[in-house]
Amino acid sequence: MPWKCLLGPLDRLPAGLSLEDWYAELLSAAGTASSLQLAVHGGRVAATPGLAFLAGYQAALRALWPAAPMSLGALCVTENKSVRPADMQTRIDGLLLHGRKDFVTAGDSAAWWLVAARDEAAGQPPHLTLAVLLAGTPNARLETLPALPLMPDIPHARLLLEGAHCERLPGDGWDAYCKPFRTLEDLHVLAALGAWLYGVGLDSGWPRSLSLRLTGLLAGCAEASRQPAYSPATHLLLAGLFAQFEALSADLDAAFAQGPAEWAALWKRDRGVLGIAGSARAKRLERALGEMGICLGK
Repeated sequence: MPWKCLLGPLDRLPAGLSLEDWYAELLSAAGTASSLQLAVHGGRVAATPGLAFLAGYQAALRALWPAAPMSLGALCVTENKSVRPADMQTRIDGLLLHGRKDFVTAGDSAAWWLVAARDEAAGQPPHLTLAVLLAGTPNARLETLPALPLMPDIPHARLLLEGAHCERLPGDGWDAYCKPFRTLEDLHVLAALGAWLYGVGLDSGWPRSLSLRLTGLLAGCAEASRQPAYSPATHLLLAGLFAQFEALSADLDAAFAQGPAEWAALWKRDRGVLGIAGSARAKRLERALGEMGICLGK
């Protein structure tokens, strides 16, 4: 999908669609787009920051697992507010999953889940496998969680597993999937929300300089998406993109204040999503700088 299409006039998808139908419409329109292009396109056609986030999250899943089905999915890692393998209790025995995942994005709408589960022998260090679980599988059920103040239009659920049949993905569950997904999600969600802001700017007549800086941010995201997610240089590039975005904060506030109140209210409510993983990104940046032998001033 060329930049001409991504940056030109685009109609938002109609309000009132279910998340499944909204995503199906996005995939149909995006065609053979790359994961980054899917995130940008999704942000452009999203009516809310929450839907832009959903597009970025789904695009990150496809970057992680290119063979993903053409439907909504979710990566299920968190248990008791932790993503550390040593803190997980969910286990896989053969092809059966037992345990609980506490935070499943768009869980009620997802057609499949990627579940991180421990499989090490007794007395061995924690080791993860990533398993594919289809919605509707016996012995797997969801508990809907209350809506969050942030992005209330994107629901979350808890996944309960009592011997649910699954399929294993090849490779180490932590190194090949859970760890790189943090970087992929940050990048694709930033691109999707940047595209949403760009679209709001077109509709609201924002200053040209602000819109051009948003296009520069999207171009930087596109370049970073071509780099390996595990590379220290990628973490440095991603940190630069977030710094570039943060530098727009005052101008974005001023632009929203001059435009329609509904756009400003949505952004005020949901803008915090980009800060959720800030501390983890900061740690990855420090490790990357150390590995690259770079010393940046504070």
